[in-house]
Amino acid sequence: MNEIRQLDPTEARSLVDEGAFLLDVREGDEWAAGRAPESTHVPLGALRDSVSSLPVDRLIVAVCRSGGRSLQAVRQLTAQGYEAANLEGGMRAWAAAGLPMVADADEPKVI
Repeated sequence: MNEIRQLDPTEARSLVDEGAFLLDVREGDEWAAGRAPESTHVPLGALRDSVSSLPVDRLIVAVCRSGGRSLQAVRQLTAQGYEAANLEGGMRAWAAAGLPMVADADEPKVI
């Protein structure tokens, strides 16, 4: 089995700035509470049906709350031939690193 590429928040941010696709696989309430501004939302449970809409020519950086669901997403994506990496520590690590977040409410929070 191939080793999953793990990224810290700073590495992920840099790759997104360079054109990587940031895929948030959390549930809708988590997404609404706080997310990276550039992220695209596809809950893990819907990934199988939505995979054809993802870019095949860019690295996909998957993120969830703590890194578990996004790791599952990366395994699914790499098994289908996508280049993908996991944001280790998820949005918790992203927020702790002080990286930008947006939310549907006034104040972003991570759940």
